[in-house]
Amino acid sequence: MPDIYAIGDIHGCLWALEFLLEKLPLKWGEDYLIFLGDYIDRGPDPRKVLEVVMELKETYPARVIPLLGNHEWMFLKYLEGIDQEIYLLNGGEVTLAQFMERGELFVPKEIVTFLKGLPPYYETEEYIFVHAGLRPGKPLSEQRLEDLLFIRGEFIYSDYDWGKRVIFAHTPFSRPFLAPNKIGIDTGCVYGGELTALVLPELDFYFQSC
Repeated sequence: MPDIYAIGDIHGCLWALEFLLEKLPLKWGEDYLIFLGDYIDRGPDPRKVLEVVMELKETYPARVIPLLGNHEWMFLKYLEGIDQEIYLLNGGEVTLAQFMERGELFVPKEIVTFLKGLPPYYETEEYIFVHAGLRPGKPLSEQRLEDLLFIRGEFIYSDYDWGKRVIFAHTPFSRPFLAPNKIGIDTGCVYGGELTALVLPELDFYFQSC
């Protein structure tokens, strides 16, 4: 059976991503690699991180699954002229700067298409992978997109059983958050913490400082 590797928020930390991928005993083309969103904003190399993820998805389309994060969602809204100040307040300036050409914002069509095609969650027989979490009391089919991308405390401190263990990121912890019904793997790379990869079903962790 193939293993599943899940990686939390990268936020433009290219160096950490490259070194973490080198550490993983991942069998490319056999094992699954799931990115839990938030590739851009705040960190120094958001565009390059996005391009690395896109290249991996193109190379291993059935085995690399990048999910939508709230920062990708806000970036798309910015491009539509919606809530632009909110995006800037959440670290979007560095991403926008890397898409400036001759003083104008230019985001290649293939990048926009890729972002628009990112799914908000991925489900297997035993796990649900999602960026932020799930609203307690509701099955996966009834979840709102905003909750999948933004929810925090109501999800994190709930003991609700969705029938599968939920693997999430979005909310940073100093070490992975382990509970019977969920595992959080955002360990605050862009804030001076580490970039974390979780290996399932073994429950092994790999870390790369930023």
